[in-house]
Amino acid sequence: MITFQRPDGKTVEAYLVEPANVQNAPGVVVIQEWWGHDDEIRSVADRLAKAGYRALVPDLYRGKLALEANEAEHLMNDLNFGEVASQDIRGAVQYLKATGSAKVAITGFCMGGALTVLSAALVPECDGTVVWYGYPPLEYVDAQAIKKPMLAHWAIQDEFFSIAGVDQLEEKLKMAGVSYDFQRYDAKHAFANPKSDSRQLPPLQYNSAAADLAWERTMTFLKTQLSD
Repeated sequence: MITFQRPDGKTVEAYLVEPANVQNAPGVVVIQEWWGHDDEIRSVADRLAKAGYRALVPDLYRGKLALEANEAEHLMNDLNFGEVASQDIRGAVQYLKATGSAKVAITGFCMGGALTVLSAALVPECDGTVVWYGYPPLEYVDAQAIKKPMLAHWAIQDEFFSIAGVDQLEEKLKMAGVSYDFQRYDAKHAFANPKSDSRQLPPLQYNSAAADLAWERTMTFLKTQLSD
């Protein structure tokens, strides 16, 4: 765990994992699901490090974790999403850039996906975003401010983030001239999280085929956007 500074001077704890060859390695800020800063989101960072990236996971809940959905909803609702994107996430990107990464992307899952969409507009230092099945209320998305490419993975059977909303977000990005790639999968919400089935929540389901394809597309996108 390390501590970095937000633009406003406040500090945030974060999990940092680096590749074997850290020299000039690009960075990725990884944003948690609504469960919190848990083993699963840290495992995403570990996987990115093995692929050659410096991965940083800010602890948005400041040490709190949710085991049940109602706990997760309570913790998520306590967040100020605009502040998290413009302060916590922007500070994380700035930290990676200040400590050796010339280019940095942001990726997030579920709640983190919604925050990634917001960050695309609120973090000017970011060099690309990868969204996993989550978007904020569309009136808060300033598409005109999104200057870097976005890859997004959506679940057609998502009961939390409707595919109709995805279509509306796509239209908004298209009208603003944003470079985006929306991929839709015949899957349920949280299809890339191996722990989804153990949650015993019917709207969640792990789908290994969709998860593998989405990860492959993510690796291609990051390599393209973060290479010198």
